[in-house]
Amino acid sequence: MDTLLATASFPLSVSLQGLALSLGLIVAIGAQNAFVLRQGLRREHVGSVVLFCAMMDALLMAAGVSGMAQALGERPGLACALALAGAIFLAVYGWRALQRARHSSELKASAGGDGLSRRAALAQAAAFTLLNPHVYLDTVLLVGSIGAQQPGALRGWFVAGASSASLFWFALLGFGARWLAPWFARPRAWQVLDGLIGTTMFGLSALLVRHAFNGL
Repeated sequence: MDTLLATASFPLSVSLQGLALSLGLIVAIGAQNAFVLRQGLRREHVGSVVLFCAMMDALLMAAGVSGMAQALGERPGLACALALAGAIFLAVYGWRALQRARHSSELKASAGGDGLSRRAALAQAAAFTLLNPHVYLDTVLLVGSIGAQQPGALRGWFVAGASSASLFWFALLGFGARWLAPWFARPRAWQVLDGLIGTTMFGLSALLVRHAFNGL
């Protein structure tokens, strides 16, 4: 029984790692988040925009994990290098989040202006997703490289956890915009959030460093 519970805990643990990493990367002030929030405030095609953004993230994460897994399999020494590079990136990202927590910031989204058709809204969502250079660094390379270091049978669980974070966040922004917008308009809310993000990123960075040296 204990063995069965221990085995069952591995997929959950891996999923939670993906969830924490994805949340730490996606929960930040940015054009894509502002657009989803704006659509939520206007109540225009919210479900379509939320689902589209979440699906794009899931596809990019899966592609990153799959591609990086093959690259790591062909070059074993690359795993250690990527783990250390990821640890450095996460540490810097965490440090910047903690720096942001020291200053005031806010997420603004106007509820005025002309409405968008569903096609126009999805086109803008695609632009905010695919034309953002950070999506390839964060979603594809970083999430992909970390997910690829999981055992083969657990990579799907990692992607599922990371993807669920995107779905949760976009749904929260879109469908909860009416009460989230006033809250996030307060600088203190983003300071607390950035503090939590910074702490999470430093924790994940430490895990990657341990993984890198365990693989030596």
